[in-house]
Amino acid sequence: MLRSEINEKYKWDLSAIVSSETEWDNMYASTSILIEDLSKYEGKLSNRVDILACLTDKLNASSFVERLYVYAKMKLDENATLSKYQALTDKAERLLVSMSTITSFVTPELNLVADDELLSMSKSIEFADFSCFLEDIIKSKKHILSDKEERILSECGSFADGFHDAFNMFDNADVNFGDIIFEGEKMHLTHGTYSLIMQSDDRNARKKAFGMMFGQYKNMINTITTLYAGNVKKDCFYARVRGYDTALSRAMFNENVPCDIYENLVRSVDSSLEYLHEYVAYRKKALGLKTMHMWDMHTSLVTGESMSLDYEDACSLVTEALVPLGEDYRELLDKAFSDKWIDVYENKGKRSGAYSWGSYNAHPYVLLNYTKTTHDIFTIAHELGHAMHSYYSNTSLPYAKAGYEIFVAEVASTVNEVLLLKHLIANATGENKKYLLCYYLDMFRTTLFRQTQFAEFEAISHEIYESGESLTAEVLCDEYQALNERYYGKNVVSDDLIKFEWARIPHFYRSFYVYKYATGITSAVVIATNILKDSSNVESYKKFLSLGGSMPPAEILKVAGVDLEKPETFDIAMAEFKATLNELKSLG
Repeated sequence: MLRSEINEKYKWDLSAIVSSETEWDNMYASTSILIEDLSKYEGKLSNRVDILACLTDKLNASSFVERLYVYAKMKLDENATLSKYQALTDKAERLLVSMSTITSFVTPELNLVADDELLSMSKSIEFADFSCFLEDIIKSKKHILSDKEERILSECGSFADGFHDAFNMFDNADVNFGDIIFEGEKMHLTHGTYSLIMQSDDRNARKKAFGMMFGQYKNMINTITTLYAGNVKKDCFYARVRGYDTALSRAMFNENVPCDIYENLVRSVDSSLEYLHEYVAYRKKALGLKTMHMWDMHTSLVTGESMSLDYEDACSLVTEALVPLGEDYRELLDKAFSDKWIDVYENKGKRSGAYSWGSYNAHPYVLLNYTKTTHDIFTIAHELGHAMHSYYSNTSLPYAKAGYEIFVAEVASTVNEVLLLKHLIANATGENKKYLLCYYLDMFRTTLFRQTQFAEFEAISHEIYESGESLTAEVLCDEYQALNERYYGKNVVSDDLIKFEWARIPHFYRSFYVYKYATGITSAVVIATNILKDSSNVESYKKFLSLGGSMPPAEILKVAGVDLEKPETFDIAMAEFKATLNELKSLG
């Protein structure tokens, strides 16, 4: 479908970020001047007056750069084939690099300021907006390089994301999965239609789609391996030059998250794989299969009970399920649905998947590629969780502190999913209840187990390179195949093509991101359960939503009653999975 064929009410209105492209051009020109003007502070960050002026001007320029980049990139995401928005995005990216380069002196110069003076500033009223930044300077001093070295690393930003960008262009614009016959009609296979087919009860179509999709990644595996290996090398380069032990330790340090949390997650999931194996065995039996394949892992176990709702009906259901979060939350949902915060349907050239994004000056936005599937209904709840998290933080905090770390970014979204599911289960009976219990189990499988599998793969691939070995296509595929066999067990065939699955995961180009989905569902299960038990817990949850980046993220989670530094917190999620499986089995 072409974008021009979609009703305007189903398209987002980005004018809240930038009102027009004429304004974009004018803002670009004025912001370029603001950025150039920041150079006047170089060599002068030794007293409070100049430091405060520099940080204030830098923050102001950053807010404009954010608006320019977000607008350009979101317009490109509407249709990646439009060269006009490719050009705007390139200009915005160059502006980002320019700002990073020109202001590269800031951190090294502040690094020369005595710790007690930085701490004193961080506690003063005039530096209130910058307290977290100054505290991070103190903490990060041993990893900050000289002014010249920081400037060089800033220049690297002009090409450092090239691996990610190249993969996205292949995955969203260039790859052609071909046409498939589904439900008697010829259909072009896309990321969106693939999901639809894999959830259907047409096993032949599932097998065919699986082969067509993964076959394309197999055909391009050498090119994709080169891109991914380059991304890993980039991660390890930055870790090494800044004095971190590993790329993982650098990623965790930069988010101010204890490495113990990553280790607790992997250890907990690895020790509980028997539960996943038990569920896979149940799935095989319920489907009546002598041999189950990976293309059988997404179809419903209960026939005739899958949810298929028009978009408006799906929005109403989500709103009803999130009633426990209060009236103010419901009003925000209504605004999101009615005021064009959401880009709903897939069109040619549109970015695949879904996300929530935006700039501080405007309300958040949501990109969907909605089809009438249960998964996409839950995606509405998921992405609006992100959007509400951003809204509460942006309206509660100054720009410098509003942005939350990625570590907590998947919590609010998954709380919404869990609340939606528990709402549906509570009102279900018979086969419908079985269907929903299966859906809950699959949420665990895909979000807790699967994302931890991805996290292990990322850790392994970085460790291989850090140990001096080469990241070849064969090595990466073999490692992924072994992981898949260990995670899913003997009751499903780890088909040969599954070894190429790693090659289609875009999040791998944002290294050490995916584990946060797993910690997110762990946190969400605890939070949602607490809210449904006692409505007074809603206030502590909204406090969590409103804290943005004003505290270390693991500490912010503790405000909502979740301590991921304790291994037993992960045990709660595993116990929930096991209890849900037992309830499903009890229904026969």
